[in-house]
Amino acid sequence: MAVPNTIKVPVPFEYVFPHGALCLGVEPVTDFDKRGQGDDQARDKDTGERLWVVKVLDLDPEAGKFGGSKEVKVKIAAAVQPVPPASKIPGYPPAVEFSDVTLTPYVDSQRCKGNAHKCRARQAWSIRASAVTEPAAVKQAA
Repeated sequence: MAVPNTIKVPVPFEYVFPHGALCLGVEPVTDFDKRGQGDDQARDKDTGERLWVVKVLDLDPEAGKFGGSKEVKVKIAAAVQPVPPASKIPGYPPAVEFSDVTLTPYVDSQRCKGNAHKCRARQAWSIRASAVTEPAAVKQAA
């Protein structure tokens, strides 16, 4: 039997971001167990590569409903920091697409207070990808 946190469900980029996404930034993922010991960047358990988080704005009009956030984080394992494409519109974040997207389910219990009838834990999804690129539609239009 597979352990739920090890399940990686491959999905097309369009399933996760059907209306597209804009890149808000890229930063290293911190391994809090190694904090203050020099290199505290988290590593991928499978490859040993450094982990980076790409923050994106989900362009789905339904995203962020009911008090949620339109900001989504996508993790990428790579030796060097991924570089998003340049923006086609000055002053605006660039449109991005991700390659080899996988989803891993987990239980988000941050809103749970420990009381069984007031627990607001929910199923959430961790998003990973192998690379961040310029969207195919933007490449064809250029």
